[in-house]
Amino acid sequence: MEGNNKKPLLLVGQSPHVISPDNTRSLMLDVLIAMAPAFVAGIYFFGLRVLLMTAFSVASCMAFEYLYQYLMKKDITVGDLSSAVTGVLMVFVLPASVPFWMVLVGDFFAIVVVKQLFGGLGRNFMNPALAGRAFLAGWATLLNTYPADATNPNYVPLPLIKNIPLVNGQPDIVTSATPLASMKAGQLPEESLLDMGLGLESGCVGEVSAFLLILGGLYLLLRKVITIRIPLGYLGTVAILTLLFPPAGINGFTWMLASLLSGGLMLGAFFMATDYSTSPVTPGAQWVYAIGCGLLTFVIRYFGAYNEGVCYSILIMNSTVWLLDKYIRPHRFGSSKKVKAEAEAIMANIRRKNAGGDAK
Repeated sequence: MEGNNKKPLLLVGQSPHVISPDNTRSLMLDVLIAMAPAFVAGIYFFGLRVLLMTAFSVASCMAFEYLYQYLMKKDITVGDLSSAVTGVLMVFVLPASVPFWMVLVGDFFAIVVVKQLFGGLGRNFMNPALAGRAFLAGWATLLNTYPADATNPNYVPLPLIKNIPLVNGQPDIVTSATPLASMKAGQLPEESLLDMGLGLESGCVGEVSAFLLILGGLYLLLRKVITIRIPLGYLGTVAILTLLFPPAGINGFTWMLASLLSGGLMLGAFFMATDYSTSPVTPGAQWVYAIGCGLLTFVIRYFGAYNEGVCYSILIMNSTVWLLDKYIRPHRFGSSKKVKAEAEAIMANIRRKNAGGDAK
C-alpha cells in the first residue's frame, strides 16, 4: 500500500516470519549456540582438522553469498548468519577426512544453486546443507569413508590442512565401521547404547553424539526457535516402526534405541527438518511432514542400498511442503460448513447470472 507521499506503508520481508522481537540474525545465533556442544565433541573425537574445516566452510558460504548478491546487485544479507549456519551444518554431515575441495564444492552448491538461485533465504525449497551433501554423493568413496575417532585404540590423527593422500584407491587413514553399517547387516552395533549416545563411535563430524544433539535441541525448544511437533513426529515415527519391525532374534526395544541413537537422526530431527524455509507452517502439515520424514528414513534404512536415510528423506519431504501447506490448513475462526456452503451457493448464483448476461 502507498500513501500520498508514494512511500510504502507496509513492508513484508522474507520468511521466516516470527511474531516476536527476534530477527533472523538472533534466531540463527541461537542455532549456532545449540550446535556448539556437538561441534566441540567433533573436535574432541576427530581432532583440530574439524575446527579448520568448519572455519573454512563458514568462510566459504559467507563469501559465496556475498559475491552472488554483490554481482547480482541484491541486498547484502550475509550479516543474518544464515550462511554461517549452513557452513557449520555442511561440516556436520561430512566425515572429518574429506578433502577441503569437497567442502568447497558442497558449500557452492548449497549457497549459490539451492539458496540464492531460488531467491535467497526464505525462498529455497530444500535444506541447503543437505542438498549440498546429496550433491557430493558423486564422490562416494570419500564421502563414505569414516575415520576412527579418538577413543579407538588404532586412532591416527588426521592431517590438518592438506588433503589426505590416497593409497591403492583408499584414504591412508585408520577407518572404522559406523553403527549403521552393522545395523544394515541386521546386527546390533558393537558399541553400547551409552557409547552411541556419548559419541564414542565413528561417523560424520556432527552426528556422533546423540546426547549433545538432544541437548542442543532442548535449547532450541526452550528458546522457542522450534516447536516440538517436527522432532517428536519424526523421532516418534522411527521409534514405533523400529520397535515393531526389528530383525529376527533382536529385542525390539534395544533395536529401537540403537536406531534412534545412530546416524544423523538426531541432527536431522532437531536441526535440519525444522528449517523454517523448508518445513510447513501449519501445525497439521508439520505433523504429516514429520511422520513422512520418519517413514522414509525407516524405508531407506531397511530396504535401500544406502545405510542412512535421513538426508534423502528430509529432502524428499521438503519437496512436498507447498502441497502440505496448501491442503492441510487450520480451521478458520468463525467459519463453519454451513457458512461455507452458503457462500459457495452465492458465488454459484453470481457465476450463473454473469453467464446469462454474457449470453444476452
